[in-house]
Amino acid sequence: MKHDRAKIEEVALALLGLTRFQDGSVLRAWKGMDWEVLDGLFHRGWIHDPKGKAKSIVFTEEGARLVGEFQDRHFASGAPADDTTDRSCDHS
Repeated sequence: MKHDRAKIEEVALALLGLTRFQDGSVLRAWKGMDWEVLDGLFHRGWIHDPKGKAKSIVFTEEGARLVGEFQDRHFASGAPADDTTDRSCDHS
């Protein structure tokens, strides 16, 4: 089966967004993900160059903006958002 790399990269960005955290003035996420996918996100301008010793990536401004859009597109359950609910996955 052939995979749609554009879809994989959107989902990868959404997944990276699940581990995002603020580090001073930049938004970061841990980079434990396939290097080809990270390279694709870098070439799309969604993250800064992931190469290096750091164990996290830095989102670009566009990447940070797109995280929520891609999470909604690929993972929305259809239930209304409620900031007081647990954001963990439902395994029922």
